[in-house]
Amino acid sequence: MFKKPFLFAFLAIALVTLACGVSINLPESQVKTGPTQIDDINIPNLDGSKDAQISLSFGGGKLTLNPGAKSGLLSGTATYNVADFKPTVKTEGSTASVEQGNLQINGLPSFQGDIKNEWDFKLSESKTMQLKISAGAYTGRYEFGGVPLSRLEINDGASDVNLAFSKTNPVELGAFDYTTGASNVTLEGLGNANLDALTFRSGAGSYRLDFSGDLKRTMEAHIESGISSVTIVVPENANVKLSFEGGISNVDTYGKWEKSGDQYVQNGPGPLITIVIKMGAGSLELRNH
Repeated sequence: MFKKPFLFAFLAIALVTLACGVSINLPESQVKTGPTQIDDINIPNLDGSKDAQISLSFGGGKLTLNPGAKSGLLSGTATYNVADFKPTVKTEGSTASVEQGNLQINGLPSFQGDIKNEWDFKLSESKTMQLKISAGAYTGRYEFGGVPLSRLEINDGASDVNLAFSKTNPVELGAFDYTTGASNVTLEGLGNANLDALTFRSGAGSYRLDFSGDLKRTMEAHIESGISSVTIVVPENANVKLSFEGGISNVDTYGKWEKSGDQYVQNGPGPLITIVIKMGAGSLELRNH
């Protein structure tokens, strides 16, 4: 059986190893901090004939997204005390981006002490958008309930992320692709995402994917992970078929899950959730909400 203490020790080493490649986090002796700056960040409504395409490029620190932009597609603040962290906003046609400045000094990542870099943004609930987030080693807190997302893509490094759909997505989300390094990631309310297909790829870490919510139509989820602890949560009345391949050494079930041949299933009345998991090694828990 895969031992979790070993997993956590391995994860700690992996986090440090991966984070060493992030160029904007540096030993404090090499980073010049100054007065704290608070920049207002705004993306106006763009070309109305197409879905707006929004991209956020964030190096390290804390990134928070919530619904409730008072005007435009995105509004909020960037708070930082290193001049090279100053973000820039670019718009063209139906596309817009917010990009963080980069430090070009190599060093071991550290956001301890006086270094500050935080983005706190709100998203429109009235304009359909495609959202792409690229980040390094950071903390992410994302609430997408009620935000009309037609596509969502996240790529990050060593991260601590909690992402939720607390309310139903008012438009169909064609694809949600998430690729992460050695991380701790929780995805909640995926049944509210109004989603066709989820693709989740990760390195070593701890991951929890919760498919609770008001599922409107069939959904497929493909999950690939390294030496990890993965927890899958579905409502107890959900209609689910789950299969896996690879070196998973332990599968624990809690609730109404049943083993049927090489699959784990729940037979419910709603749309079918098909989940395929591929893991090199690790532990898998199947739970009910």
